[in-house]
Amino acid sequence: MHVDSWITTYRNIVPDEYLDGLKYEEREKQWERNLQHATAFVAENKTGEVIGFADGGKERSSDYPDIGGEVYAIYILKAYQGQGVGKLLMQAISKELLDRDIQSMIVWVLKENQSSGFYENLGGKVIDEKYITIAGKQIPELAYEWADINVIAKQN
Repeated sequence: MHVDSWITTYRNIVPDEYLDGLKYEEREKQWERNLQHATAFVAENKTGEVIGFADGGKERSSDYPDIGGEVYAIYILKAYQGQGVGKLLMQAISKELLDRDIQSMIVWVLKENQSSGFYENLGGKVIDEKYITIAGKQIPELAYEWADINVIAKQN
């Protein structure tokens, strides 16, 4: 699901050779490592297929001392985008962070990602921009912040 969502979400943003080289087995191993340090939530359709996931925890960089939490990743298969799945996953992460007494969070999003308006609709504010390099290409990322994640956790 992670590989499939990268291919559909980041085509024409991330170099094709990188996307075409993604391997399911490698991502599976990556998630085995990631899940040792993060809390993940999975969304399934009515037949039990995984259609989305999100993971998060403490803010990792320490560059933002006033922000306690971070959404490390959130992906939804293209066929299920725009149906409220992402909002439910963001609420789950927010509630988990609140249970850990973390009141704020950040998420980094590729600037050209067409879903970036999703974060603004949830009340996120752009607070920073940086560039990451993927397959030799410099790609801008935006940081969205929620100073009070109760805004997400309590949305209907």
